[in-house]
Amino acid sequence: MVLQSEIKSALSYATSKGYQIHPDAFAMLKGLQGDLLKAVQDIIRQKKSGSPVIVVDDVKGLIAPESAAEAPPAEQKSEVLMDSSPAVNTGEGVDGYALLFKSRYEKTMRILAQRPDSRRIAKISTVKQNGRSGSVKGERSLGNAGTQVIAGLLMSRRQRKNGIELEIDDYTGRMQVIAATEDARKAASALALDQVVMLELENAKGVPGLSIKSVFSPDIPDHLPSRSKSEAYAVLISDMHVGSKYFMEQEFLRFLDWLSSDDDVVRKISFLCIGGDVIDGIGIFPNQDKELLMMDAASQMGHATKLLSKIPKRIKTFIIPGNHDPGRRALPQPGFPQATSGGLYGLENCEVLGNPAMVSLNGVKVLMFHGQSLDDVIATTPGLSYQRPAEAMKVLLKARHLSPTYGERTPIAPEAEDMMVMTEIPDILHSGHVHVTDVDSYRGTLVVNSGAWQAQTKFQQTMGITPSPGIAIVVNLATMQPFKKDFNQ
Repeated sequence: MVLQSEIKSALSYATSKGYQIHPDAFAMLKGLQGDLLKAVQDIIRQKKSGSPVIVVDDVKGLIAPESAAEAPPAEQKSEVLMDSSPAVNTGEGVDGYALLFKSRYEKTMRILAQRPDSRRIAKISTVKQNGRSGSVKGERSLGNAGTQVIAGLLMSRRQRKNGIELEIDDYTGRMQVIAATEDARKAASALALDQVVMLELENAKGVPGLSIKSVFSPDIPDHLPSRSKSEAYAVLISDMHVGSKYFMEQEFLRFLDWLSSDDDVVRKISFLCIGGDVIDGIGIFPNQDKELLMMDAASQMGHATKLLSKIPKRIKTFIIPGNHDPGRRALPQPGFPQATSGGLYGLENCEVLGNPAMVSLNGVKVLMFHGQSLDDVIATTPGLSYQRPAEAMKVLLKARHLSPTYGERTPIAPEAEDMMVMTEIPDILHSGHVHVTDVDSYRGTLVVNSGAWQAQTKFQQTMGITPSPGIAIVVNLATMQPFKKDFNQ
């Protein structure tokens, strides 16, 4: 792992010698083993051209002096770690949803159990009983720490005069508690409804009963992501919307042409991940027919398959469905139905998975989720917007759940097992849905929303959403450095 001090020294040296470092070359440099400053010094010493920019070829000349034609092919080892398709076992009615939330609670509590404070979790019924008997009025009754800890599903969040009231539910009952301090209010506002949360409670001055001292989401821990042992790239895209009048086919064809070019980066591309909404679909929203070029899903899927068949066979491609694609829309979504897939399953280099799915690409764990729940997260969490979807994706990572909120815009099926709980920590979380390209990192996980290939629709205009279509996100799996490739020109 390259230290920030080493990076600063290397950049300062290059600048002092009148050189700049291209972002792609810098990403490659950071993946080198050994002294980064020495590597930059050697490159400048060996640099033959008069250009003041250190580029990828300069770095390659240092670490691999062979010609591009002699370079070995990029590593390509993939494995499906999780696919929701074969695990779908939908229940019915109230009993089905009871099983779903029971599974969510138990799976997330196992995650919370890894936190030291989890040993102090008390049943809500016990805490309420102590409160009714008056035993929680004294500090002694709250234990050595002077606090109590509860955990459960966040059933509601309401603004009150003295703070934000959270209602928490576990197997033994429900409890309303107030977040009165500024820190507690901020933490409470950032929670996703229906997620599992752990609360530390105290007797606070001026607040009747117990109030919230600290808020703990299941969250992902700080970690070092896995990396490919050799330089290989993964391309992340989403939301083609084939069949729509707004589908940017010319830009997408430029993208496909690029994948077949002899570009240095392309030669190292081993994987392509497509995050759903391959087609625009039929009857997804009122008056959709006025925005369609192809009036049936079969024609749309057929054309999409024809386009995807142009992807070079050497590039392993993974595809999941979105809410516009054939099949059920409730999460989790099985893969595209065979009968309406338009020949998608016949593409030898493509693997069709459900939504969500997790794949290992040269050891890098990529969690693919179309992102329907981002609508609910953005609508219910203060400070979030469609222009920064990565921030909403971080809320999902903190909740360790891909679609926590029930009863809003995102349909959730009453599965016997909640497959939306993030039991494994992804190295990359890849989503789409909101049509805005955004890349960030959170505690070692690369967070990518890969935008779209559909121009701004009338609905997006009315909502004030400005999409950033026609862009692919390319990730160097050896360095975990992402960069954008724009096909709008």
